[in-house]
Amino acid sequence: MRSREDRTSLAGSPCRIEGMIKYPMTVQGARALEEELTHLTKVIRPKLSQDIGTARELGDLKENAEYHAAREQQGMVEARIRDIEGRMQNAVVIDVTTIPHTGKVIFGTTVEIANVETDESVVYQIVGEDEADIKKGKISVGSPIARALIAKEEGDVVVVKTPS
Repeated sequence: MRSREDRTSLAGSPCRIEGMIKYPMTVQGARALEEELTHLTKVIRPKLSQDIGTARELGDLKENAEYHAAREQQGMVEARIRDIEGRMQNAVVIDVTTIPHTGKVIFGTTVEIANVETDESVVYQIVGEDEADIKKGKISVGSPIARALIAKEEGDVVVVKTPS
């Protein structure tokens, strides 16, 4: 029998599977990371290699600003590539369209939150860390709002304490 922290859970983030920490991600989030990775490896990386070669031809590398700028950018791109590859390797991709509607808030759920004091409402979808974009109505499963909403049911009153 597995301990609670070893179970794959749609409710929280991250979860532990076979000793590794896994991060929930929607299909759309995984697709966006794959597209970014492809762009970085197929377009940006070759261009930077070409830029470095061109800058190297300009002569003395010690005082060659173009060369150093291209190398610095190359380092940042390589770090981002490693980050994306690691995130994809440790992702639990969840197709939220296949999750049955039970009335409980879980990963992937779209919720409408009403402020009972101001009567204002806002709609959020609970997504993975890499997908969160408050302007697009997507909040991270690890955010204070999402953590307060997880496992609640439609109609529940929830008090959320958020950082100022």
